[in-house]
Amino acid sequence: MFKNNKKFKVCMKYKRAVLIFLAVLIFSAFLVSCTKKETIFIDNGVKKIEIMVEVADTVGKRSEGLMFRKSLNDNAGMFFAFDNEYQYTFWMKNTLIPLDIVFISKNFEIVDIIYAEPCEREPCKSYTPKKYAQYVLEVNGNFTTKNNIKVGDKAILDEKFIENLGKGENKWEK
Repeated sequence: MFKNNKKFKVCMKYKRAVLIFLAVLIFSAFLVSCTKKETIFIDNGVKKIEIMVEVADTVGKRSEGLMFRKSLNDNAGMFFAFDNEYQYTFWMKNTLIPLDIVFISKNFEIVDIIYAEPCEREPCKSYTPKKYAQYVLEVNGNFTTKNNIKVGDKAILDEKFIENLGKGENKWEK
């Protein structure tokens, strides 16, 4: 009886349209917030270790880094790309897990590796490499020890990945 009412049908039509709109909006927000993932390899002289990385190539992504993460998959990390080589300083504010910070030169050679402790409250320790680096890889703490990764080893990136480095704020979203 009530379901045959014309007002009820119109109301249900609008309700359905609003729900579809909200679903599309939420899904779109999810897609926009997704960070581009790439695969890099570290050649330690014995084998090539595969690492799935999130790319931090904008000021916002580099500032947030791995803050507030409760865990990180075993062969996962974050790859920070800068425009030039420099002794970039990292800190662990609001980082909940220990990390290895791997500093990589413009020629993709590892120039320093620093183990960094989590820091939930200031003051937080700063970590600066001994040499200039253009790229930084953050992975789980002791990942480099477990995989025999050391200074002098090479990072191997896909050609397309390398081509996209340094091409602007939105290069990974396309």
